[in-house]
Amino acid sequence: MLKVNEYFNGKVKSISFQGLDAPATVGVILPGEYEFSTNKKEIMTITSGSLDVKLKGETSFTKYKAFESFSVPANESFQVKAIEDVAYLCLYY
Repeated sequence: MLKVNEYFNGKVKSISFQGLDAPATVGVILPGEYEFSTNKKEIMTITSGSLDVKLKGETSFTKYKAFESFSVPANESFQVKAIEDVAYLCLYY
């Protein structure tokens, strides 16, 4: 069953589903700065556009482009900056 999630006054939307190996979401982030948190290990792959990401403990942002991925440990937060519409896939373990 699909579930639509909406965050930050509709500027981030995702659809959750059960992937083959793990729960997953696909979504879009509109331009802006956001802070997310996760209670499971999350692997995020950018599928369109690029996203600047600052993980916990890092001092600067790293740019991830289409088809690049990053990992966030369980129970941590991370900051992102989008300067364009960004599409993504997240897997949760």
